[in-house]
Amino acid sequence: MRYNKIREMDISDGEGVRVSLFVQGCEFHCKGCFNPETWNFEGGKEFTTETLNTLLELCDKEYIKGLSILGGEPMHPNNRETVVDIIRAFKFKFPKKDIWMWTGYTLEKLLSENDEDIKSMLIYLDYLVDGQFVEEKKNLNLKWAGSENQRWIDVQKSMKQGHIIIKNMLEK
Repeated sequence: MRYNKIREMDISDGEGVRVSLFVQGCEFHCKGCFNPETWNFEGGKEFTTETLNTLLELCDKEYIKGLSILGGEPMHPNNRETVVDIIRAFKFKFPKKDIWMWTGYTLEKLLSENDEDIKSMLIYLDYLVDGQFVEEKKNLNLKWAGSENQRWIDVQKSMKQGHIIIKNMLEK
């Protein structure tokens, strides 16, 4: 897998101060995407064991609330295996910190694939913002998404209750 960048202190991609990983590669090419430089699967840098160690080291600060994984597309088949490894390593080292992920796929679509990597990710993910960005539904009042079709899903509550639990992105 390749990645575009790592933000050491991010306050715009999830609650609290976070470390954010922007993976490389996306096939959606949403009109108005805020990150088109992540579309090319050949762009960015190779994600290595050294990169993982650096990422975990950045997260190993008391004020870091968690890890955010964005893109590009972290749930693309080209990226899934490495993203699973990242998520597992993070939760092993920081079981009390949370993981947020943004994907253009809906949770229903991901679950319908019956893919082991997706199942593994969902075991560890705390929050998922799903759905492609739709410029015509852009809403700057949403906390964690860019367009009204996107949902902020509490993954762990959803898995326990057997249906999707959506959090309100308009609450202060």
